[in-house]
Amino acid sequence: MKEQKTMPRKMGDILIKEDVINLDQLKTALEEQRSSGKRLGETLLNMGYIDEHQLVAYLSKQYGVPAVNLDQFDITPDVLKVIPRESAIKHKLIPISKSDETLVVAMCDPSNIFAVDDLKFATGRNVEVVVTSERSIKKSIEKYYGSKEDWESSLKAEESDVVVDQLLEDLDEFVLEIHEDADIDLTELSKATEEAPVIKLVNYILTDGIRRGASDIHIEPYEKDLRVRYRIDGVLYDILRPPTKLKNAVSSRIKVMSNLDIAERRLPQDGRIKVSIGGGKNIEYRVSVIPTLFGEKVVMRILDKGNLQLDLTKLGFEQEQLNSFRESIYQPYGMVLITGPTGSGKTTTLYSSLMDLNKSDLNISTAEDPVEYSLPGVNQVQVHEDIGLTFSSCLRSFLRQDPDIILVGEVRDYETAEIAIKSALTGHLVLSTLHTNDAPSTITRLLNMGVEPFLVTASLNSIVAQRLVRKICEDCKEEFEVAPQVLIDLGISPKEVSDFKVYKGFGEGCKTCSETGYKGRLAVYEVMYITEELKEFILSGASALEIKREAIRQGMQTLRTSALTKLKAGLTTTEEVVRNTSSDD
Repeated sequence: MKEQKTMPRKMGDILIKEDVINLDQLKTALEEQRSSGKRLGETLLNMGYIDEHQLVAYLSKQYGVPAVNLDQFDITPDVLKVIPRESAIKHKLIPISKSDETLVVAMCDPSNIFAVDDLKFATGRNVEVVVTSERSIKKSIEKYYGSKEDWESSLKAEESDVVVDQLLEDLDEFVLEIHEDADIDLTELSKATEEAPVIKLVNYILTDGIRRGASDIHIEPYEKDLRVRYRIDGVLYDILRPPTKLKNAVSSRIKVMSNLDIAERRLPQDGRIKVSIGGGKNIEYRVSVIPTLFGEKVVMRILDKGNLQLDLTKLGFEQEQLNSFRESIYQPYGMVLITGPTGSGKTTTLYSSLMDLNKSDLNISTAEDPVEYSLPGVNQVQVHEDIGLTFSSCLRSFLRQDPDIILVGEVRDYETAEIAIKSALTGHLVLSTLHTNDAPSTITRLLNMGVEPFLVTASLNSIVAQRLVRKICEDCKEEFEVAPQVLIDLGISPKEVSDFKVYKGFGEGCKTCSETGYKGRLAVYEVMYITEELKEFILSGASALEIKREAIRQGMQTLRTSALTKLKAGLTTTEEVVRNTSSDD
């Protein structure tokens, strides 16, 4: 039995050995599986070679776990509440019972250890797996969580349902279909962008994204589908499925609004849309269009000045981290680097720093790609690499402009790094970003670029790594029981576990968070101030791990430590801690 769990026998071998199917049937099913991409068991079931009862029985033998018939279960709402609808669909599973420490889930693929691990961290319970067919899982998800249409539009607010239904009804009557292998009739396409249904659809997408608090809007064309998704609090959600025939008209309408060339469909294009909505509020969309296999994909970043938080004290710094960071940016010269992946809030931290520093007696210049927000009293330059206006050329020009503080959007290469470091060594404060996983690995990245160790130690004031975690919705926030071992695995001291309270937003019927359990985000930080001891480590060629251990010994709070502080304060969840930070071990 144990051997089956760790090394599952192949289903085809089991079925042939027990004379349920023959070799020819297996070969036919394998060929069909390769073309359809479905599981072998589901393929055999669809082809009529086995029935559902046989499939479940042999899945049980294959994985060495009990089989269940979901039709015999009446799953209660308190059990369903433990696993969100999206997780059930994503991992093709459904919870069937629970106790204080154990959750029993039915899966069609018990070998999916990643799904089981996700559930352990998310629920704080031990997970026991039973097996059933994928068909049965889908049927139960629709029965208990709602139909496919329900969960695909789960984020839609009730008040907008009628509007969307009417909008799509209007669009169905609108006919415009251009085949990808045909010459594009630009006259017809231009007319289509001015037709009322297309204008209504694009306007709805733009305004609905703002209403839902989205940071990005994705319009994605596929062979038989057109999908609209919003990124809300860092996570993408399916929102709308307009008719596929409108994909060219929609992308062209957005290109017209962005002053882009609708005739150019082979190359990427970037533009901006500026709109005013109720109350005189101005919103800007940064538009990126790229050609894909089935049409042009459009991504729009929503830049809402009204929601821009430029107060260092409200970003998420712990007090000690904030003191250390402010000490480094108030130095008369030197370099401060903000690191993290795309979308981790680096620009907001940089802008907040500039607003903290911005005084009438200082000359501040920035080189950005792109300039996301206009800052009063700051000289901002938009980089255009296609005409030779690069970060490095901007930096050279800045040095002839009598600067006090220089912001470089990103250190991308050795040339930019070299000029930035020289600027930091000649009496200027330089702020910039770099794409690395944490603060200590930034040192390794600079050295790999070719920067000499003595220049790194002489120029750097501090390095800040950051991530964004989702905040628990205050309107549906409840205390949540987590197994002690889960907290210990996260890095909580065993002595603290008994007094540690964990919270979660359950989102059932909560309009504030659109039933997600989360509303808003905050940053977690890792501030590594470059002390004399760390400089010695860098000069001696220490690894990133050795530098990290020394920084922690000196009191540096890591990303994980910062996230755990937010967890203890009841601001975020164990799931967000695991999703955004790695262990310090």
